[in-house]
Amino acid sequence: MSQTLCTQAVVLVGGEGTRLRPVTSRVPKPAAPLVCRPFIGYVLENLARHGVEHVIFSAGYLAETIERTVGDGGSYGLRVSYVVEDEPLGTAGAFKNAEGALTPGRFFALNGDVLTDVDLSALAAFHVDKGGMATIYLTPVEDPRRYGLVLVRPDASVSDFLEKPGADYPSPALINAGIYVLEPEVLEMIPAGRMFSIERGVFPRLAQAGSLYGFEARTYWRDIGTPESYLAAHFDVLDRSVFTSVQEEMGERFVYISPSARVEPGARIVPPAYVADGATVAARAQVGPLAVIGPGTSVAGGASVVESVLQEQVTVGEGALVRRSIVVRHSRIGSGSQVSHTILGEGCQIGAGNELARGIALAPGTILSDASVTFRDIDDEG
Repeated sequence: MSQTLCTQAVVLVGGEGTRLRPVTSRVPKPAAPLVCRPFIGYVLENLARHGVEHVIFSAGYLAETIERTVGDGGSYGLRVSYVVEDEPLGTAGAFKNAEGALTPGRFFALNGDVLTDVDLSALAAFHVDKGGMATIYLTPVEDPRRYGLVLVRPDASVSDFLEKPGADYPSPALINAGIYVLEPEVLEMIPAGRMFSIERGVFPRLAQAGSLYGFEARTYWRDIGTPESYLAAHFDVLDRSVFTSVQEEMGERFVYISPSARVEPGARIVPPAYVADGATVAARAQVGPLAVIGPGTSVAGGASVVESVLQEQVTVGEGALVRRSIVVRHSRIGSGSQVSHTILGEGCQIGAGNELARGIALAPGTILSDASVTFRDIDDEG
């Protein structure tokens, strides 16, 4: 069904990902790894799963990195092309910028920083059945204060938008989830070459004309734009809260150990856990639950990695503890150091005997000498 209803998509991948730094200090958010594969790959997988054949990336920040990461899309069974903004154009402007790469007909339009397994075929069918100019995928949230809410009538047509309501607004409430089906005529409403918002400049006009609909689906949805959400997205993939191809690798035991990884006798792997190509887990080390060990990463004897993500070529020293943390590639954690609720940017070097905690984030290339930082609660009792 989806192959006849909607076979093309425009994906916005132009943002700088500032809220996700230092994870995105040197890579664009779509190329940041999620369980050892580029995040944008999960978006492409779901598009291909529902019959999309051609994807246009509307790119900006570090566009060349995204193109190197995805290429022509052949590995995902797709044809991927790229348009690049010379300057930020906003959501509507970015879709307009991709107009020349689209073929005639409707298309999916979506933000490239959302992890979801939404049924795009059902979304497209709903859109065609309603006969409107645009359909928004709506998802419920318990705390609506951070979001713009979408109010719908009994026939699912959108009646109004409510920006960031107060704490007394009833929950759950429906929010714009950043995934749309648009008819090509919508692009005629968008001025070319300048900043323009689809949420503020297009959707209210369509709602007023009775041509905008909301498709409510209680499927998995997560914006990965903050470190907390990015880490939680790893957990959700590992424990199968969201449908992805990773679960096929992990099998019924909720553990994946690459054939080229080396897990020494006496090491403990606690599911769910993912150990990538060329990784090493030494005797007496513990990995998991909810841990990702990236390609070429080594975890020394007696060390523990729990509820954490270690990207590629990370080194964890003897007896170190990494808990509820993100460690970006090429970083090193010295023997006996404790890293908890922490984000280490690319190439950080943490000497032995340090204690980092409480949400601290270190910029790429930070170097801490041995026993130089003890970051913990002060004992009021002296």
